[in-house]
Amino acid sequence: MKPKTKKALIILAVFITGFLLSSYHLQKELVAIYDQGQSIQILDREGREIAILINEKETYARYLDEVPPRLKELLIKKEDRYFNYHLGFNPWSISQAGLSYIGIGNRRGSSTISQQLVKIILEKELERSIKNKILESFYVLSLEIFQNKEEILKMYVNSVHFGNQAQGIAEAGRIYFRTDPELLTDSQILQLLAAIDSPSRNNPARARNKEIALFLAEKLEIANPELIMDSHDKVGNSVQQYARLSDTFFEARHLSGDLAENNQLTLDKSLTEKIRKIVQRNIEDLSPKNVKHGAVMVIKFPENEILAMVGSPDPLSFEDGYQINMLDRPRPIGSTIKPFIYLKAFEKGLRPYSLVDDREYKYATAYDLPLYPRNFDHQYRGEVDLHYALSNSLNVPTVKILEYVGLEDFYKFLEEDLEFKAIQSMDSYQLGIALGGLEMSLWDLSKYFTIFPNQGALKELKIYKDSDTEIEKKVSEEKYTQLVNKVLNDRITGIDQFGLVSDLNLFQENYGLKTGTSRDFHDSWIVGFTPDFLVGVWVGNAENTPMEAVSGQIGAGRIWSEVMQLLFHSDYNKKTPFNFDLLKEFYKKESIEYGLAGDDYQRNLNILREKDTALILLPHHNDIFLLEKDTKIILQAKENVSWFINQEFFGQGERKIFTPQRSGQYQIRAIGVGSTEKTITINIRETF
Repeated sequence: MKPKTKKALIILAVFITGFLLSSYHLQKELVAIYDQGQSIQILDREGREIAILINEKETYARYLDEVPPRLKELLIKKEDRYFNYHLGFNPWSISQAGLSYIGIGNRRGSSTISQQLVKIILEKELERSIKNKILESFYVLSLEIFQNKEEILKMYVNSVHFGNQAQGIAEAGRIYFRTDPELLTDSQILQLLAAIDSPSRNNPARARNKEIALFLAEKLEIANPELIMDSHDKVGNSVQQYARLSDTFFEARHLSGDLAENNQLTLDKSLTEKIRKIVQRNIEDLSPKNVKHGAVMVIKFPENEILAMVGSPDPLSFEDGYQINMLDRPRPIGSTIKPFIYLKAFEKGLRPYSLVDDREYKYATAYDLPLYPRNFDHQYRGEVDLHYALSNSLNVPTVKILEYVGLEDFYKFLEEDLEFKAIQSMDSYQLGIALGGLEMSLWDLSKYFTIFPNQGALKELKIYKDSDTEIEKKVSEEKYTQLVNKVLNDRITGIDQFGLVSDLNLFQENYGLKTGTSRDFHDSWIVGFTPDFLVGVWVGNAENTPMEAVSGQIGAGRIWSEVMQLLFHSDYNKKTPFNFDLLKEFYKKESIEYGLAGDDYQRNLNILREKDTALILLPHHNDIFLLEKDTKIILQAKENVSWFINQEFFGQGERKIFTPQRSGQYQIRAIGVGSTEKTITINIRETF
């Protein structure tokens, strides 16, 4: 071989290698841009679409894996008859364009599918300079060398614009005809093809689309001339009603984490939609009682997966507050705090059979103002056990129990163990925590309640399907959560408070619950659970106006009951029984009560009795009374005592009536059995 020939071959080989390497990188760049253009689809646990998100081009691109045969046939006929035979350029079109450029003829050459694809990917459709055309040609050739025709056609079908921010035939089929690409009729395909040349002006929602589509039918020699075209009015209505974001996405849109990285959620879209309808219907029924808003959380065990989040009855409504997601708004949680107080009390030796006095107590607050706890029905029941007190949601015993637990210890449990962040200083709540003054969101309250069915373990709520294994920490021992579950599972003892016939009494028995009502009926709560799932419900008003006597039972309770029954009839219900294997039965008169193995029954029974050394029940130390004509002051003792007023004997008995005759300070002294005694001071004033 001659040296010149050899040199020429080497140069040619280097040129070809360089060209191929450059072409490879050019097409790789195109494919990367194409891949990035696909909109993120947010999916539920079963792969059903919750939302499709807008891409960087501000369009919605839904990519197909395979082009339907009929669509492929008609698309190639219209856009590029020789698509399968050329290397990205149509020689006839190029010659026409060249002759037109030098002044011979005025026909413009049409771009091939490959050329159109490059323009779309590079977003150069409107920049028609010679420089751009040359650069695009290199990209086109690179695609043709390294991608097969099927892949190029698929990329084109997924990239071409159809108006109304629809990119790709899959999104266009949905937005205009509510159908998938493989189900498109010839008429619908033609109406979409008619939009390609001018998506904004000629899309199927426009009047002229039908005329162009009929012209295409004739040009493409469609076998059936009697095509039934969808009118632009019909398609236009379809576009207006088409929702790229389902209602289920309303609550999911502000989730922490990257939806692009974790686009499949643990949510059940179908379940969420059914629950939202339950909320809507019940809120409408409660509207005469000034109820406007409601929220629901459903959590699946043992994974702590969120199955449903409903933060608004109707996210599409512009009524006051309907655009607010009430799942994450802190509100006073009422009596739903009580199971946590009793849990800590059980850890400190109290038991469901322990006795507590339900009577009037006086407490001093942080602001030196007296606190007189009252029960929901303003009645006192005397001595009751903790089981009865929690089952009937009694306030006065709960304050006494929180006093026994200790505020500092309970603050520590909330802030360190549960990692709860209060919206005010914990010292501002004090014993008012037991009366429901603490604020939490439904999200947080539901999460904290999972420690009961999760045997004392606090786990993060899981919302991303493929997220890492959940992190958990033990915040209580299982034996104590079993004690709480046993009480919350008992629907008989709570009859005094909730009645024999109630929405809270369900046909399946393996569930526990706690209701709550905040002060002046601003909030109605209920959290209930089985070993398989938990349902938390809040009802109230986003603007924090009071409802008309809507308690946790008749407000949130009705929604909760319907949601629980929905879940009972679902695959999520495994009918798993509660585990009470760590509990021990204690026989008390004609009933059975529960504690733990190794309990000193008599000691645990009387712990609060022994701590409550108050001999004088009424009046309270430092009480102030107004002197009037018939002022009467009740003297009430814990037992039969001898009463003395200002050192003078006044009488004997558990209860006496004192009628003061003048203003001033009075010393009240009671002497009981075994010479036990108590002295308090009260003040009588002529004016306040």
